[in-house]
Amino acid sequence: EVQLVESGGGLVQPGGSLRLSCAASGFTFNNYAMSWVRQAPGKGLEWVSGISGGGGSTKYADSVKGRFTISRDNAKNTLYLQMKSLTPADTAVYYCAAKRGFATVVIATRSYQYDYWGQGTQVTVSS
Repeated sequence: EVQLVESGGGLVQPGGSLRLSCAASGFTFNNYAMSWVRQAPGKGLEWVSGISGGGGSTKYADSVKGRFTISRDNAKNTLYLQMKSLTPADTAVYYCAAKRGFATVVIATRSYQYDYWGQGTQVTVSS
């Protein structure tokens, strides 16, 4: 059974930091490009960041560039998103998603554009 399980969300004050994790199982993790996609309250899905299967290529949305860092540990089948300098605008449910492809970074916002999609973790930035 394929699973993507996000964790690490929570309530944080503006300016604070969080690290999200996404534990993958049931597929060959390093053969898949991974992305983080978020959905703020009352808004549509927004692609946040992506990383290639080998981890050598990364991309970020302009809204998070310089504040968020995506990484992966293929030995642990885990994807990460280190977030710093958080603002209320970062409040959202964060989803991890997987798309088969070793060398590419996937920039997509819809679940049907990926092979696998997690259940999400809530991040709330508020004082």
